[in-house]
Amino acid sequence: MKVICFGEIMLRLSPPNNLRMAQARSLDVQYGGSEANVAVALAQFGAESAFVTRVPDNVVGRSSLGELKKYGVDTSLTQFGGSRLGLYYLEVGAGNRSSKVVYDREGSGMATLQKGIIDWRSIFKDATWFHWSGITPAISESAAEATLEAIEVANELGLTVSCDLNYRSNLWQYGKKPSQIMPQLLRGCSVMLGDGDTIDTYFEIKGSNYKEVFEKTFEAFPKLKYIAMTARRAFHATHNTYKGFLHNGTTLFESKEYDVPDIIDRIGAGDAFMGGLIYCLQKNAPPQYCVEFSAATGALKHSIHSDFHLATAAEVENLMGGNTGGKVSR
Repeated sequence: MKVICFGEIMLRLSPPNNLRMAQARSLDVQYGGSEANVAVALAQFGAESAFVTRVPDNVVGRSSLGELKKYGVDTSLTQFGGSRLGLYYLEVGAGNRSSKVVYDREGSGMATLQKGIIDWRSIFKDATWFHWSGITPAISESAAEATLEAIEVANELGLTVSCDLNYRSNLWQYGKKPSQIMPQLLRGCSVMLGDGDTIDTYFEIKGSNYKEVFEKTFEAFPKLKYIAMTARRAFHATHNTYKGFLHNGTTLFESKEYDVPDIIDRIGAGDAFMGGLIYCLQKNAPPQYCVEFSAATGALKHSIHSDFHLATAAEVENLMGGNTGGKVSR
């Protein structure tokens, strides 16, 4: 049950100790990226996951792959090329000050990826699932074309295809609107994660509530079997609530809501949710269990520094069972 995740891994640079960028005299160095985060989450659950990307053949590109290998992700399918690794700057918020992200991805190995560079038939050998996100087609038109190529081959070979819509307003700078690109890509997907605003932005589908939006999305994209969504209430940067929804085409399932005070790092929570969802759906778990496990995974990620969700399935199930961290595990 091998999952192939496709996207860009980036260098993450962040001022330490909640400093603002103008105050920083050093930057913490980590790696991350939506699809890589999903691959790491799956590996922590014991699932077989591989990450497909394109990075420069230099010490920085290889270091990014080494970070993924450390957490059990197969990086042997990586393509080397391009002159640089994409990066992003994260200014971590606190209290009433929101976190801020600045991307620097132009000309990266993934941004310059072309259709035909990756041999998808070879990549998908022995794989059962292909996951991508709306970030990759946002970084360049050629990356969007490569994504479509991958989806088409995955469909032809019978893989389940999932997508996290992941709208990023600071991307999509190459002259095409998301609504011109994303519908063709989603037509090949069976599982989707996305909220009502993003669905409207990508597909111009509106509704009076998210249940109606989901139903209209199922009608517009008949291949879809599941639509998921996360929801949070933000009291301030380090105190949110978090929950999940999952619609299987007939019934809407809702998780319990988690109170998440003292957030360590909220980056990657949606990716953790997606990893949990893929993990559960692969096991043919009941929908209610799937959404509860996924929501607990996302909630737990808020307590883990870095992009990556570094918790086991047993730890997630422990949180699902009501253990909110008050006791020491000895």
